Amino acid sequence: MSSIFIGKKVLFMKTRLIDAVQAALQKCYDDQTLVSGEMPEFTLEVPGRTDHGDFAVNVAMMLARAEKKAPRKIAEILLEKLKQQHDLWDRVEIAGPGFINFFLPAQSWYAILEDVYAQGDSFGKGTLGEGRRVQVEFVSANPTGPLHIGHGRGAATGDAVASVLQEAGFEVQREYYINDAGNQMDTLGRSIFLRYCQVFGREVEFPEDCYQGDYVKTIALEAQQQHGDSFLNCPEQEAIAHFSQSGGDAIRAGIADDLQSFGISFDNWYSEQTLYDRGLVKAGIEALTRDGYTYELDGAIWFRTTDFGDDKDRVLIRSNGVTTYFASDVAYHREKYGRGFDTVIDVWGADHHGYVPRMKAVLAALGRNPEDLQIILVQLVNLLREGEQVAMSTRSGKFVTLKEVIDEVGRDACRFFFLMRRSDSQLDFDLELAKKQSTENPVFYVQYAHARVCSINRNAQDSGLTLPTTDTVQLNTLTLPDELALVKMLSRYPEVIAGAALQYEPHRVTFYLQELAAKFHSYYNQHRVIVDDAATSQARLYLVNAVKIVIHNALRVLGVSAPEKM
Repeated sequence: MSSIFIGKKVLFMKTRLIDAVQAALQKCYDDQTLVSGEMPEFTLEVPGRTDHGDFAVNVAMMLARAEKKAPRKIAEILLEKLKQQHDLWDRVEIAGPGFINFFLPAQSWYAILEDVYAQGDSFGKGTLGEGRRVQVEFVSANPTGPLHIGHGRGAATGDAVASVLQEAGFEVQREYYINDAGNQMDTLGRSIFLRYCQVFGREVEFPEDCYQGDYVKTIALEAQQQHGDSFLNCPEQEAIAHFSQSGGDAIRAGIADDLQSFGISFDNWYSEQTLYDRGLVKAGIEALTRDGYTYELDGAIWFRTTDFGDDKDRVLIRSNGVTTYFASDVAYHREKYGRGFDTVIDVWGADHHGYVPRMKAVLAALGRNPEDLQIILVQLVNLLREGEQVAMSTRSGKFVTLKEVIDEVGRDACRFFFLMRRSDSQLDFDLELAKKQSTENPVFYVQYAHARVCSINRNAQDSGLTLPTTDTVQLNTLTLPDELALVKMLSRYPEVIAGAALQYEPHRVTFYLQELAAKFHSYYNQHRVIVDDAATSQARLYLVNAVKIVIHNALRVLGVSAPEKM
């Protein structure tokens, strides 16, 4: 991972260590204790165990083949040269098959706190993106019903992915693709029309393939109040077309309201219908045809996706002349790159995993690197209520809406819980746990750490203590192992953001927050912050407020609040 993401002080330490290793290598080549003359690529990482030091380097393993020596033997040769540069570390040791472990002095770590205070709300931000343009398209639920809890997980994931990318220096656009063309809109219009007829006492059959939810009845009642019985006396197809449009508009407005209450706003709402209105679907198919990627078979037009690794070719235009959803997707993604995005990220339900190869084929056929399209798959949520799983089906109407869950557990708990696991892993959402105001609740546990520091600050102010400046704080009074562990934990945050951005995995931030909160609560429970010695009290205030800054920054990335009182 690029070290450019880490705090300046950690970057300085790592850069000096890398330089020291390279200098030791050069000395070995100069005196012929090593003979390959190579300057291999190696990594400097944080060991998994604290007793293995602060950093470990794998250079000996990387040189083993070229030197024709055991890695540990190479490490021993390098160690002799490294020991001549003792000003950087307290000690350096060989571990395992040939890792070289560095143990740094505590004072070099405490300098990290200067970074936290100097950067404040910007601590954790990086420059990997270098302004490259990324679009994240997520939710994109059909405007045929309210958002359910499964959509909520996709919403939280997409929004958090966009946030970590922004923190990493990318220029990000959030987009919602409105599937407002196709049979589902006709079905919606018919569903509303039939319920509208029932409002006036007409006996009509309501087919199972119509939308069954109560929201359809609500829209029909609103139509009756606004228009009376006027649609009973017009041609049925005209009424259905009206209700397709008006019903879709009403549902889209409700979706936007629900997302707004969830803390999510989109930079762009993109209508599928506009692809047809602007002739982009036709243009996309014509472009593939010009390049020789389509053919006609049984009256249908097919795209040769097998040329690009798909398991079978895909239909673009059916034999009846109607285009497929896939044809819309070709046009939509072609248009996205036409807007100048370097990378496009689609957040889909896991049931769409089979769709990935054909979309990668689209990129290849368009002359793009298939890696310019990244697909994030989101597994469904198992919502538990009193130990029973709640079934969800938009057609039957038996589903729990996102709004209902937000109203019950709150936005913060809802977002945090959705982001507690990898998006492609199954998630059990425990409603009762999410509502608990106790340390059993992960989001409460993290937020309480922030609120606890605020409480410490209030107590300090009552005692006449003020938060010291970086110039006045005496960090040498921080001598406890728990204090050093907290500082090291803070130093990791920028790299956590970097990893989350590079891998599109915002759950790394929730993992980090829970670990940081645990270390802070443990420290608080074992040691008083405000003690008799003023210098020590101020140094501890300085430390815990650095924790507060990082928790606030990380919660902001997740779209979760950082309360000052709980």
